[in-house]
Amino acid sequence: MTDILTHKENGVLTISFNRPEKKNAITAAMYQTMADALRDAEIDASVRAILITGKPEIFTAGNDLDDFMKNAGSLAKIDSVPPVYQFMQALNDSGKPVIAAVSGAAVGIGTTLLMHCDLIYLADNAKLSMPFTQLGLCPEFASSLVFQQIVGYQRAAEKLMLGEAFSAQEAFDMGFVNKVLPLEELLPYAQQVAAKIVALPAASIRTTKRLMKGAQPQAIVTKMAEENQYFAAMLNAPEAKEAFMAFFQKRKPDFSQFN
Repeated sequence: MTDILTHKENGVLTISFNRPEKKNAITAAMYQTMADALRDAEIDASVRAILITGKPEIFTAGNDLDDFMKNAGSLAKIDSVPPVYQFMQALNDSGKPVIAAVSGAAVGIGTTLLMHCDLIYLADNAKLSMPFTQLGLCPEFASSLVFQQIVGYQRAAEKLMLGEAFSAQEAFDMGFVNKVLPLEELLPYAQQVAAKIVALPAASIRTTKRLMKGAQPQAIVTKMAEENQYFAAMLNAPEAKEAFMAFFQKRKPDFSQFN
């Protein structure tokens, strides 16, 4: 089974998480496939919109922790660009509109990546979370910058500091997403929106996106680099080691021993 499905049709590139037996947990190979697909779409004139989606019951559980820990050392290297960074850079750099259709859980980077999409539609069963502090880590991929720009400081602080899950309706109420739909209507609706974009002048759409983003892409790249430095260092800190050990041992972590 292919863990990431990519399909081009009628001007739309659809990227789908397809690893339901592992709750669509993302491996380095999956990040690489998505990064390559986004870069290809950027230079393919036939692609005028991009749609990212998952399964009805799960968008993604975030990083595959076994695979993530095996590749954790590469996050701090300056002479290579890990696949996860290639993917997020390609998403941030995309000049074409990116639509996300999310159902079920979107954990960690599953929520972070939404901040770099242009239109976000959630099924009513969607549940978002960024549990980085619960893992002894910090926000990733400019979420400390972008999320508060979207929802305001206090709401962003609550979600990023506590790391607790929030519902589709709450995400809509705070202005993070465009619309919440019944599960069975989610993908057809997102596909209809993509078709509307494809029917519009491509130059107008790309210019509108570029004008709206303004200088933001460079600010995001700068914040990504800053967060990466902290994130890589914190991966090797005692708190993160305790959090991951507790996860694999299926117990509650004990952070009381750390200052």
